[in-house]
Amino acid sequence: QVQLVESGGGLVQAGGSLRLSCAASGRTFSSYTVGWFRQAPGKEREFVAAIRRSGGSTDYPYYADSVKGRFTISRDNAKNTVYLQMNSLKPEDTAVYYCAADPLDVRWVGRPAEYDYWGQGTQVTVSS
Repeated sequence: QVQLVESGGGLVQAGGSLRLSCAASGRTFSSYTVGWFRQAPGKEREFVAAIRRSGGSTDYPYYADSVKGRFTISRDNAKNTVYLQMNSLKPEDTAVYYCAADPLDVRWVGRPAEYDYWGQGTQVTVSS
């Protein structure tokens, strides 16, 4: 079992930055596929970014078009943590952000059903 805990959410003005953390316990998840998703009120959960280990030791990042160039996903294996650096935030980025993880080399990183483990979510609010 893997337990995921997100942190780093909060209230920020448009154009500001936040860094979300997804800390894992229970297993070392350096080889896991880890994704970030978000869900705004009244909307479906949507893919934001993912990091996928492939070829042994190489991590590949993936981003939704809406965040490409503004968000960066990274992994710190020593801390068993995945980060989502969010810059140039917009009001439409407001949502609850969830991290998800799966021990397999997930093929469809944008599909929530591909992930076995989920955190409880952290609220991000961007004011205009």
